[in-house]
Amino acid sequence: MNDLAKRSFAAAVLVAVALLAAVRGGYFFAVLVGAAACVMLYEWRRMVRGSDFGWQVGGFLYALLPAISLLWIRDRAIVDGHFIGLELLVWVFITTWAVDIGAYFAGRAIGGPKLAPWISPNKTWAGLVGGTVSSALLAGAWTWMTALPVALFVLAPFFAIAAQGGDLFESWMKRKAGVKDSGSWLPGHGGALDRLDGLVVVAVLTAAALFGGLL
Repeated sequence: MNDLAKRSFAAAVLVAVALLAAVRGGYFFAVLVGAAACVMLYEWRRMVRGSDFGWQVGGFLYALLPAISLLWIRDRAIVDGHFIGLELLVWVFITTWAVDIGAYFAGRAIGGPKLAPWISPNKTWAGLVGGTVSSALLAGAWTWMTALPVALFVLAPFFAIAAQGGDLFESWMKRKAGVKDSGSWLPGHGGALDRLDGLVVVAVLTAAALFGGLL
């Protein structure tokens, strides 16, 4: 099985598990989120081993904040008296997944100038644009189909760019730690931090927008 096939199969399994957990909600979703946060913290601590206390605390917050955000979105997202938890959670997923897919294929098909070669030599400006456009279109379609707040049409491209910033941050951490991937448990993807770096950002920003009354 080639690398693309491995990545596609692993991604399909992750998507299926995430959507099933999102639909089930309750303890099922909470356990999945908690397990993911624990793996993220383990990988973070392994990468920053020997660093100062600030990095240890930073890893705890990096794992905790998105976990709380996802749980709050799923169970507490109410806008204008309507509960939109499941729909908004799926919007978070779509926004993040579309970035990864669009950036991967646009980067491979178009190539061109590198985005940040000193951090991640494989990322290109074409990938950034492709990921942002894909996310805006797919998240926008979901927003329209489910009648989510119209502010999400505007927020999607900005959150998509922020997700790619999260990806670059995690790439910088790996370079600093001298490792290729944060882990090896997921074929074609690496570890939990490799797969969830964009979701961390989008989840926290969406929860902040909801809490701040932007939706």
